[in-house]
Amino acid sequence: MLMVVALGGNAVSPPDHTGNIDEQFAATRRAARPLADLIVQGHQLVITHGNGPQVGNVMLRVEMAARHNVYRLPLDIAVADTEAGMGYMIGQCLMNELAERGMPRICTTIITTVRVDADDPALSDPTKPVGPFLSRELAREYARNNGWIVKEEPPRGWRRVVPSPRPREIVELSLLKKLVAGGEIVVAAGGGGIPVVRDAAGHYRGVEAVIDKDYTSGLLASALEADRLVILTGVDRAQRNFGKATAEPIDAMTPDEAEALLAQGQFPAGSMGPKVRAAVDFVRGSRKSACDVLITSCERMAEALQGKTGTRIARRVA
Repeated sequence: MLMVVALGGNAVSPPDHTGNIDEQFAATRRAARPLADLIVQGHQLVITHGNGPQVGNVMLRVEMAARHNVYRLPLDIAVADTEAGMGYMIGQCLMNELAERGMPRICTTIITTVRVDADDPALSDPTKPVGPFLSRELAREYARNNGWIVKEEPPRGWRRVVPSPRPREIVELSLLKKLVAGGEIVVAAGGGGIPVVRDAAGHYRGVEAVIDKDYTSGLLASALEADRLVILTGVDRAQRNFGKATAEPIDAMTPDEAEALLAQGQFPAGSMGPKVRAAVDFVRGSRKSACDVLITSCERMAEALQGKTGTRIARRVA
């Protein structure tokens, strides 16, 4: 089975840690174990990942360094930097896990650019949270001095938000298809890919934005005609009434059922919403009638693949 597996940025940088490189490597090693198990079982993987915590920290360091006359980095370069660094960590940890299992393999990271529409309304409406949680005072300082747009996420604090346009085209798709056809293990579209626009002359230019990795993962899974899209997040299953006393885990949904719950506001835009929307788009857009999407946590992925947990989205569910 060809699977596109989307790791959340928090899988590499857990929210309850400082997120330094040693901690990121430790978290990545944990995430690589179930992925290696899948490869040993004979599945082919294309791995994507989020970078919200990481790219936000890069931009925070950029602002701090700018006070000492170090040049700033635009957001597209920060995405590229984290895509490379996180891909390096994922690839190395996965290769080490496979070597321990007696199956040495090469894992290739492709720095991926993704075209967005130059007139996407999201480019003028920042909503995507990046980076660490900040106190009200620090958030206001960065907003005042650095032009950040910040929003509160009760009860944890304030975060910077940036534009998040929808992905339209994966620029390196033809190369990715060749690698997949050759049976390679690939890490691609990290952080949703580097957002670029293309002009009438065919020239590309990066934009100040971060693409949601779930939308890009769904687009990539469709383009590669994957059998399954696995979206790994911080919870075992999607839920109705999340965070309330009436919360109810969801075992399975059809695309129509998922869309109805989206319309009811059951899946917030800043968390589960893009995951469910990406799942619906993938299942509806796939030419494979038996394709499906599994939303679960990295820790319980093996159980989810056995049907013991996770939320499955498919055209037909039991």
